Amino acid sequence: MPKLVVRCFAISLDGFSAAPGQSEKAPFGKDGQRIMNWFFPTQFFRSMTGQPGGEEGLDNDMANKADKNIGASIMGRHMFGPPSDVKDKDAWKGWWGPNPPYHHPVFVMTHEKKATLEMEGGTSFTFVNDSLEAVLKQAFTAAKGKDVRLAGGAAIVRQFMKAGLIDELHLVQTPVFLGDGERIFEDLGSVASLYECVESVSSKAATHLRLVKKTPAV
Repeated sequence: MPKLVVRCFAISLDGFSAAPGQSEKAPFGKDGQRIMNWFFPTQFFRSMTGQPGGEEGLDNDMANKADKNIGASIMGRHMFGPPSDVKDKDAWKGWWGPNPPYHHPVFVMTHEKKATLEMEGGTSFTFVNDSLEAVLKQAFTAAKGKDVRLAGGAAIVRQFMKAGLIDELHLVQTPVFLGDGERIFEDLGSVASLYECVESVSSKAATHLRLVKKTPAV
């Protein structure tokens, strides 16, 4: 059965997935991109950005696995952008250039009305203002039997988690402190008890944690 999953979602030691001060040159906030240092050397990332070589091993394996069986994605407005320092906001088409790395339908949750963007490589960005459940239903339909990935940012992940809609989370905890920013584990209340950590494996650069929603007791 298709699932709603969070994959390769990086967090710092103090639980932040982004630092304050997001800008066009700093998508993760001021100095926040350090939480992705585990990813940049991998063969997966270098291939994705048209570069040769790259490191193999656990981090590369996890990055490859995160991309499997995904048919659609959901993200929040800040994950798509534009940040506050961009002057021509109407011309903004995301952080990723003409050929974003998704290659499937992406649903951007926002109050702003905007026409669907059709990009190279099969990526489309559809801007939706609806309930979590309604957007998820659209995404599952677009995914055609595959899983739906919740791409971020932290606020959207937290909302879906509080609603108990996420089936599985793959978090990548990196050995840096950000000190401030956005967390997914904030104000979850009793929802946190719905999930359990079923896997924890580490490389020299990061710890990969897999959390799944518990099966309800019969």
